[in-house]
Formats: sequence, structure tokens, C-alpha cells
Amino acid sequence: MNHAQIANVTTGLPALFLSIGALLIVILYIWAGLRSSRHNRLKVWPWYRYVSFTFGIICAAISVTGPIAALAISNFTMHMVSHLLLGMLAPVLLVLAAPVTLFLRSLPVRKAKFVASLLRSYPVRFITHPIIASLLNIGGLWILYTTSLYSWMHTNLMVHILVHVHIFAAGYVFTVSLIYIDPVPHRLSYIYRSIVLIGALAAHGILSKYIYGHPPKGVGVQEAQTGGKLMYYGGDLIDLVIIVLLCYHWYKNTRPREALA
Repeated sequence: MNHAQIANVTTGLPALFLSIGALLIVILYIWAGLRSSRHNRLKVWPWYRYVSFTFGIICAAISVTGPIAALAISNFTMHMVSHLLLGMLAPVLLVLAAPVTLFLRSLPVRKAKFVASLLRSYPVRFITHPIIASLLNIGGLWILYTTSLYSWMHTNLMVHILVHVHIFAAGYVFTVSLIYIDPVPHRLSYIYRSIVLIGALAAHGILSKYIYGHPPKGVGVQEAQTGGKLMYYGGDLIDLVIIVLLCYHWYKNTRPREALA
């Protein structure tokens, strides 16, 4: 399978089904939010979570379907746009939407307790630890761009799909491991999470500079330089949102103690 054939998948019938699925997910989220608000008027689901979830799904959808996804097959700059949307911006927006919390609120008490117990299980605790999540996220990107995996994903449809699934899942888990909005299986200190975040940001920045000077296999020098700069500066803008959220939560958590002192 060549670049053109994979590009056809991103704009053909599979893309249509994926787009319909994304729309249904948004509708289901809105329905769950309205239903939850109707049954619990004291805790109405915030409007900004609907907006955040909708735009998060849109970012994820347009990164794997439509013109951006089709161009990303053969254009490294557009690939990097897709990477930023799928692996960074969409996860941040979805975490802000607190989908797990809404899901638990929508379930009967007994089923909600069962799901909560699964969230506290060892596999979930392991994957959502900030260090493991960082290795899965940033480490996966190093493997993608410094090996032949990047060129392989554009000639093998299954690899193409798996890489995109990993980019999104790893980005989401990484954000969840640092920003505690949904229930999480552990509560690590803000200092600990900040140190991990700084390390991840450094590794991401170094990788973007490496791409600038050492283009992935099959990528031209000019495209690698443009893509590397986009990854560096675009990634910083999205990372700034995570930094602000982490600092804001830290401030909210410590302010009452300071007031009492």
C-alpha cells in the first residue's frame, strides 16, 4: 500500500464512518451532561465542558480524516499539524471536559462503584503514573521520528492506524497524569508532577530540534525544518495550557491553608 492509497482511506468511506462516530460521541456526551444536570440540579454540568469536549473531538477527527490527514501522508509539515492536534490539543481539551466524571455520574451507583474500582486497579495506576505516561508519550515520539517507523507508517495501513491510536492515547494519559480533573488512582504532589512535566517538555523540545537537524527517513530538509519549528513552538503553546492548569490547581489547593495561617 502506497501513500496515495492510505490517503484515500482518510477521505473515503472509512473517514465518513469515523466522522459519523465522532458526531455520535459528541451527541452522547451532550445527552449525558443534560441528563446529569436534570437529575442533579445542584450540580449542573458546566457549559464550558460541552464546548471543550466538542472541540477536542473535532481536533481529533480532523487530524485523522479530511484534507489535513490526507496531506499529512506526504507532507511532513501537515503531519506535524496533525500530531499537534491529535496528540496534544485534543487530549488537553478532552481532559478539561472531564468525560470520566460525567460517565460515572451517568451510571447507577452500583455500576459506578465497579468502574471506580477498575480505575484504581494496578494496570491503570501503572499507566497513569506521570513518569510512565511521559515515557509512553515522549518516548513514543522519539521512536517514531528517529527510526524507520515514520516511513513505515505511510506504507502500511495497520501501522498507520496503530501509530495514530498511540499518539492520541499517550497524549491523553500524559495529560491525565498531570492534571487531576477526572478521578485518578493516585494523588502525587504538585512538585513531583511539575518536575516530571519539566523533563517531558525538555525531551519534547530536544526532539523537535533533532528533527530540525536530522530529518526522518523520507522527509526533505526544508519540510523537516518547518515541521521541527512547528513542533517546538506549537508544542510550547499547548504545553503552556497544561502549565497554567497545573499552577492554577496548585494555587487553589494551597490558598485556604495560607488564609488560615
